Amino acid sequence: MTDTQADRNERAQLAFARLLPKLFRGGQAFVGVEAALSGLDAAVAVRRPEGLPHSVAELVAHVNWWNRWMLDVIEGGQAMPYPKHAADTWSAVGEADWGRVKAEFYELLARVDTHTARPDLANPVNHDETIGELLADFALHTAHHFGQVVTVRQALGAWPPPGGGDTW
Repeated sequence: MTDTQADRNERAQLAFARLLPKLFRGGQAFVGVEAALSGLDAAVAVRRPEGLPHSVAELVAHVNWWNRWMLDVIEGGQAMPYPKHAADTWSAVGEADWGRVKAEFYELLARVDTHTARPDLANPVNHDETIGELLADFALHTAHHFGQVVTVRQALGAWPPPGGGDTW
């Protein structure tokens, strides 16, 4: 590899490492996860709007399940089997659980942050996926479900959050 190619690869790695936290947290291209959850009490977080399959609390618990799985793969350094059924990654969440589910989301997010600037993002870790690909995939998964969080809150009349939504 030439110096120019090595330089280009290093710059690409740095750009990707800067982008990953934004993908997990939002706040630039889409409403940030902190804003999406702010001002949401347990009673509202566990309500399912008519016609929608999940509550905010269930969506966050599902994101937690997958982010925990991904971190176990990355931190353990070896591939893990996927669950047999998608339903295995969804759990019922009651009002008493909301504080724990929300706190766990932020704890997992802090753990993810420690991996986004790793120098080994191109290393394989899960079957054919590299660490960087796994992180990007789960960042997009988180963003997808947080879009649903906004929709659920809108359907419940609990949007925008106290700090405002993505409007100007």
